This record gives sequence, C-alpha cells and structure tokens, in this order.
Amino acid sequence: MIADRPQNPPLAALLIFTASAFFAGTTLLAKALGTGALGPALHPMQISHGRFLFAFLVILCAVGVIRPRLRRPHWGLHIGRTSFGWLGITLMFASVAYIPISDATAISFLNPVFAMVLAIPLLKEGVGPWRWLAAAVSLTGALILLRPTPESFQPAALLALTAAAVIGMELIFIKKLSGREIPIQILLVNNAMGLTIATVAASFVFQMPTPAQWAALAGIGVLMACAQACFVNGMARADASFVAPISYATLIFAAFFDLAVFDVIPDTISVIGSAIILTGALILVWREARVRRG
Repeated sequence: MIADRPQNPPLAALLIFTASAFFAGTTLLAKALGTGALGPALHPMQISHGRFLFAFLVILCAVGVIRPRLRRPHWGLHIGRTSFGWLGITLMFASVAYIPISDATAISFLNPVFAMVLAIPLLKEGVGPWRWLAAAVSLTGALILLRPTPESFQPAALLALTAAAVIGMELIFIKKLSGREIPIQILLVNNAMGLTIATVAASFVFQMPTPAQWAALAGIGVLMACAQACFVNGMARADASFVAPISYATLIFAAFFDLAVFDVIPDTISVIGSAIILTGALILVWREARVRRG
C-alpha cells in the first residue's frame, strides 16, 4: 500500500481546477481536428490514437525520472479499464465535432451516475433514495440536452451519452484497481494498452496529419497526461467530497474555449440542461459526503 499524501485542501483545489482546464483543452483540440479547422478532418479513432500515443510518451518519461517501484499488474482489470476508456474517449471526441463542447462536457458528468447504477450488479453496492434522485435529476438534464423534438434533436448528443455510460463502466474497473497499484503504474499500463488498441483501430482510418494536426494531437496527449497527474494528486490531498465539485469547472472552461475559438454561444437549452445535470451531480457528491461522515 502507498502512504497517503499530507492533506492540503487549497493545493488540492488548485490541482483539480488546473486539471479541469487541461481536460477542456483536450476536447477543444479534438473538435479542431474533427471539424477540419487544422486541415482535412481526422477520424475520431485517429484522434484517440494521438491522445494515447503522446500521453504514453509523457508518462514513460515521468516513470524514467521518478523510477517508481512497479508491481505485477492485474492484467484482467487493466484490459477492462483500458478497453472501456479507449471506447469512451473515442466516442467523446466524435461527439464534439458535431455538438458544442459545453454540451458534450455536461453530458460527460453523467459518468459517476452510470457508475453508481453499474455498481449495483457488479460491485454489489446498495443504492439509496438520494442516489436514485441524483441519477434521475442528471438524466433529466441529459434528456434536455438531447433536444428530443423532430426539429432540434441532436443525434450526435447520443455519442456523448454513450461515452458517459462507457466511461461509467471504466470507473468500475478503476475502483477495483484503486489500492492495488500505485497511480503512476495504473497510468503507465493504461496508456500502454490504450496505445496498442488505438494503433490497431487507427490503422483502418489513418491519414497523414498536417504539421498543425500533429501539434494538436501532441497537445491532446500532453494535456491529458497533465490533467490525469493533477487530478490524481489533487484527489490524494483532500476529501473527494471537497474536490469533486471543483472538477465541474471543466464545463466553464469548455464553454469559454468554444466561444473564444469557434464562436459557439450556449443557448438557453444548453444552460438549463447543463445546470440540471450539475444539480444531480452535486446531490450525489453531497450524499457521498454524508455517508462518509456517518
């Protein structure tokens, strides 16, 4: 087991806030690559490949510098976690090419809700009325963002919704891995296996990126690696109930980036749907905090 890091809530808040900016930055670059803003549009599987390739290189360099003591990985859990993680991020990158980044980001906040539901059969966890209320509220917000009318329905939003469900499944594997292995080993194995899967998938759709696209692909990988490092270290320095709400700053950064780069202004439906999803997520965070204190 690994010794806990000293608790430092202000530093934890700063790390999670920084991770939120990095996470939003990856979706911004993915949108630029998927919409043809930097050259011929790249397939989401190729964008996902770039994310794993450059993130793996960054983490490999970190391992070389830190030289942590690595243990034998639990291959079954890593395969499950990486497979769902690769599929989830690929679907997420596909969705931002068609819908506002803020909408896709808001829908991604359903990850813990789906994880909560999946934990019932897979982890044998009990779910009380408050958790079901949080799930119902968040799913209502997602339904609003889908704009389920013939005139305004956004099929691409289903990609983001599916991504949230798939990543919710990934969270189940992450929970099973937590405590078994050190974070940097989990990141190293995850990105190495993800790179293998992504390379095979991208080989069917590969096209030579432009120099600007190579830079954006590298940016996605570096930002993702930095975001993961900030998030893991932030979570280690404060209670989850304290840092979790700060991660919702990702939505603010996503909306700002979309406005600054693509001139996309969130409409009323986007604001209402996002607010409802955040309300459900905050109910879940509040309830988890109450459970821990009890």
